[in-house]
Amino acid sequence: MSCLLLGKNGQVGWELQRSLASLGELVALDRHSTLADGGCGDLNNLDGLRETVARLRPTVIVNAAAYTAVDKAESEPDQAYALNALAPGVLAEAAQALGALLVHYSTDYVFDGSGTAPWNEGAATAPLSVYGQTKLEGEQMIAAAGARHLIFRTSWVYAARGSNFAKTMLRLAQERDHLTVIDDQFGAPTGAELIADVTAHAIRQTLRDEACCGTYHLAASGETTWNGYARFVLETARTLQPDLAIQAREVAPVPTSAFPTPARRPLNSRLDTTHLRENFGLNLPMWQHGVRRMLAEIL
Repeated sequence: MSCLLLGKNGQVGWELQRSLASLGELVALDRHSTLADGGCGDLNNLDGLRETVARLRPTVIVNAAAYTAVDKAESEPDQAYALNALAPGVLAEAAQALGALLVHYSTDYVFDGSGTAPWNEGAATAPLSVYGQTKLEGEQMIAAAGARHLIFRTSWVYAARGSNFAKTMLRLAQERDHLTVIDDQFGAPTGAELIADVTAHAIRQTLRDEACCGTYHLAASGETTWNGYARFVLETARTLQPDLAIQAREVAPVPTSAFPTPARRPLNSRLDTTHLRENFGLNLPMWQHGVRRMLAEIL
């Protein structure tokens, strides 16, 4: 089989280059890749995407590229729509024409974040932001194209590569003796490494059994708040590196309202992963496992 990966340098895309390599021939592109380089990876170039798929004729298309600047999307709705909705729709049409499997990533932001129960795949969607709305429209365009597909909704994604919440907390904790972190948003920090490994496993199984196609929730097990996440990061860092100059002795809890942002964040980002675990026979580790491993890598 052959696989076309878009967004190769993002957090998830970088890990996908590793996990997908064992499946077969892999062509990995980023937004700077052009047809002259062997394929167009720019989601703004819809004709280039169509030509790339038609030329390469991949068995699987994995789209790990997206517009992810949640707050900026409020002032750039057209650009967010182009990358998060139009481009996935074009990829789905191209996949359908070729008979390829399309893998795409979405988000808990398609929900309104109400209540306390984990969201399942059939729950009513009601995005609070432009970002969430455009990601939902991307899902809808993929479904409308009729292509075989896997859509993974995930949340609170991090990776050792690039910037992330844990790195920010570690930096601030070495500069300040007091931190304030939101404690009324709930979710599970989910590593890009886990997402990539689950993706490769799901692709293998779906190519053997088309009944596996559909939308799935993919997140680490357990739950925490951003405040609990921050405290775990600092406690773990102190254990791993006792000589680390952490000044912060308190991580004070504050409500979301203490940090106003252009885009509204869902308070409940819990995702019910039962469908994924049962269909693919997977165990999803507790969120602390991946965060601890990431910290051991970066410290």
